[in-house]
Amino acid sequence: MPDEVELKLALRPRDAIILTDADLLGGQPRKARQRSLYFDTADHSLLKAGLSLRIRHAVRKRTQTVKARGGSSAGLFARPEWECAVPDDMPVIDHTTPIRALLGERADALAPVFEVRVERRTWDIQTNGALIEMVLDRGAVVAGDRRSSICEIELELKSGDVAALFAFARKLDAAAPLRLGVLTKAERGYGLVDPAVPAFRADAIDLHRDTTAGQALQHIVQACLRQFRLNEDLLLIGQTPEALHQARVALRRLRSALSIFKVLIADEASAELRETLRWLANALGPARSIDVLVSRAPPGALRDRLEAARHDAYAQVKAILVSAQARGLMLDLAQWSASGEWLGAVETAEFRDQRASIFARTALDRLRRKVKRGGEGLVDLDDQARHELRKDAKKLRYAAEFFAAQFDRKRQRRRYKRFIAALEALQEALGGLNDLVTAPPVLNGLGIANSPNTLAVLFPGSRKKLLEAAGEAHAALVDAGRFWR
Repeated sequence: MPDEVELKLALRPRDAIILTDADLLGGQPRKARQRSLYFDTADHSLLKAGLSLRIRHAVRKRTQTVKARGGSSAGLFARPEWECAVPDDMPVIDHTTPIRALLGERADALAPVFEVRVERRTWDIQTNGALIEMVLDRGAVVAGDRRSSICEIELELKSGDVAALFAFARKLDAAAPLRLGVLTKAERGYGLVDPAVPAFRADAIDLHRDTTAGQALQHIVQACLRQFRLNEDLLLIGQTPEALHQARVALRRLRSALSIFKVLIADEASAELRETLRWLANALGPARSIDVLVSRAPPGALRDRLEAARHDAYAQVKAILVSAQARGLMLDLAQWSASGEWLGAVETAEFRDQRASIFARTALDRLRRKVKRGGEGLVDLDDQARHELRKDAKKLRYAAEFFAAQFDRKRQRRRYKRFIAALEALQEALGGLNDLVTAPPVLNGLGIANSPNTLAVLFPGSRKKLLEAAGEAHAALVDAGRFWR
């Protein structure tokens, strides 16, 4: 079957009512109740392989569907799938899907893991020269005695340009707030079965050897968007310091990617996106700064005041995340990565079509030189110079992670581990020094006396040790072999 292309959007149940009552959809929807059983082995072999297997019961027939995860996705899903009719709730595992070849005899151990029950409404939308099937699903995922509600829209492009999906999504968002969806129903189900996590770290970027630099950028942007949205959802329901930290990491990775690949994207849209990303990252910064201070403060009056300030800061974080500007940024980034003008720009075609491994070597060499030179005489650098070195080290770290899969020979993997370990040590020390610099204005802004005693309590004997650690880590990084050679 051909790949399907969908844009997934999440919304609240009350906003779904607003949308269905709005004069945007035209006509009456087709309605159906669906029950889908998802299968896997006890150790989740299909999940680990990037596959899902379900049997859906709707309108007196059952359909078995196997889907393959098509790389990382951020709202936009493009993946191969295999469908066939089945007589009952027993999977048919034969040569028509990749499951038998993947699992062998273990395929006979497949069993239900969770169930999805939804009421589905479907509209056919003609807009901007495209035909879009809009599906609104409301229901729940159920695994044993655990359940999670579902309220989401899927816009599937039947004909026309991908940009039409985003144009229509913005019309819907103008009527009721929507968020870029990044979780499949299968992922929601596995989320119920597996232990809950406090935050989502960046996934490994799986770039194939024949990937071009342009394709690599698309993949990286979508992976960063996914990481941000997963952590954003956690922040919208609670005060979670690690989720805030990882959300800001995702934004930094996005900004770094746009900088690393800037020779590919000489368009006005990318410049605007960088500015808006900077705004969002800065808006989340105060809460993160207070988190750092709270983690260092011993029980007592100082910590109590910091905790109160943190509560207010997180309220501001939530207000920012629910804003139209923040929601729109996610859609803008997803559209830009999927169908932006930079993908057809003649002047950057040479770089865009270059193999990702060749592009990576040049980029990593350039970033490494910058960190090497910027860290010379590190102990004697002023605060601003160390801050610039810290930013360059982060960019080098993210670039190394982005391109790691391109250099996977045994010796390269060993060198990569040493290289990343040295970078981590340098970042940790420089981060600690940066905390020393940023703490006083944060404390003053909170109306907390910035006395030497306060700093001594929060950062006991830190500066000299951190400077020594940073110098040693920088030397180790310079000595580490370049894994991309």
